[in-house]
Amino acid sequence: MTSDPLAGQYLDAMSMVATGVTVVTVADGRDDVGATVSAFGSVSADPPIVSVSVGIDGYMAEVIEEVGAFAVSVLGSGQRVLAGRFSAEGRPSARLLVSGQPHHRGEGTRAIVLDDALAALECSVRRRVDVGDHAVFFADVTGFPEVRGEGSPLVRWAGRYSSLP
Repeated sequence: MTSDPLAGQYLDAMSMVATGVTVVTVADGRDDVGATVSAFGSVSADPPIVSVSVGIDGYMAEVIEEVGAFAVSVLGSGQRVLAGRFSAEGRPSARLLVSGQPHHRGEGTRAIVLDDALAALECSVRRRVDVGDHAVFFADVTGFPEVRGEGSPLVRWAGRYSSLP
């Protein structure tokens, strides 16, 4: 727990900012690792660069740093349960979390890509910057795996998953 007296107010304020929900996956040669990430965004269109922010002390930061590549699946409003699976504490391998879900591996990263995602990207880490309690990875977009999801995006707002009208 943080000792900063503003932390609670900060978290309350930031919960009012609706953010898209993604699943970030990494194939590390031994297993598949994945997590729900709402701190994902566009940095540059030319060249295409994105940012992904994960807890600095978590396994995701360690494995992204080690492998240097990951895939991002942008979730649709019908994928709340999947978002919950990938955000649960002590979650198993990403391979088990997508059991029964249509998916394939990205050509460049070999990471799991969800077939029913609204969009998907394969990324190569350009730089890691540790800021506060998070590691921010800036990554070049190296590919756009084919996906077939349709409809509205899943967003996180007020501490819950929601869909846009």
